[in-house]
Amino acid sequence: MGNSLLEVNNLDVSFKIGKKTYPALEDITFKINENTIVGVVGESGSGKSLTAQSILGILPTNTEVEGSIKLENDELINKSMKDWKKLRSNEVSLIFQEPMTSLNPLMKVGKQISEILKKHTNDSKEQRYKKTIKIMNEVGLKRSENLYHSYPHELSGGMRQRIVIAMAIINNPKLIIADEPTTALDVTIQAQILNLLKSIVKKRNGAMLFISHDWGVISQVCDYVLVMYAGQIVEQGLIENLLNNPQHPYTRGLIKAIPDFRKRGEALYSIPLRVPALTERNKGEWPYIKITKENAQCAAEIFPEITKEGTKE
Repeated sequence: MGNSLLEVNNLDVSFKIGKKTYPALEDITFKINENTIVGVVGESGSGKSLTAQSILGILPTNTEVEGSIKLENDELINKSMKDWKKLRSNEVSLIFQEPMTSLNPLMKVGKQISEILKKHTNDSKEQRYKKTIKIMNEVGLKRSENLYHSYPHELSGGMRQRIVIAMAIINNPKLIIADEPTTALDVTIQAQILNLLKSIVKKRNGAMLFISHDWGVISQVCDYVLVMYAGQIVEQGLIENLLNNPQHPYTRGLIKAIPDFRKRGEALYSIPLRVPALTERNKGEWPYIKITKENAQCAAEIFPEITKEGTKE
């Protein structure tokens, strides 16, 4: 692993709803080194995407942020809009989950890639075209000259995702954030996209934050993993350590829920707890679990710090 590229320390993000403030992220601390893919795994509502939004500076206006996010020792919290326009795409970029909603259906895909160069560089129209064709080839798109003039609906799901990836990397950012980039793809295309993402990080000497709820995908692409629940990191470590020797009961529960062909015919395991809604959270009362007869034993096993006096029956 290379030098530290991104450092997040004691990050707290809260939402102000009416007169109350609710914690969404608490004490998020991790770092990403060069040539490293760090995965973030957890149930929906755990704070995975919100962590990415915090790094990208695209949080809603009703949020309160404390802590530190440094990209190559440059503090990102409280950056001005002018600074963010320079940073996004050039230093840090995002690969969206669903390409059909992130691409403009009325604009040719090649033009959408080229528009990023137009916004962030002084390249001529011919230079932008050549760079666009080159990046389309790099992400594995064939007949790029013809595809340049295609509209999103004329491409397959895998091809559209490659277009989105090309848009994210054309300015050679140091950090790429991939927010569940293979969710909408079939298994074969998913494997191709995962291999592509790994090769991009290796070739460009960059780093990636890879968000997913799928341990199978995380294990294929990531070097290091953060396990999140209800806005906190419950465990983090090298992927092989977490898969072979998970320390936190919640991590063990997630791994146990991975479908296994060797257990064919058996009922799939599921954790009988739900991630609490934002309005159910109060700072200092994490993990905000409402204890019921059905989940009491599981809650006590996964979060042993819970006491009967500190829970709501």
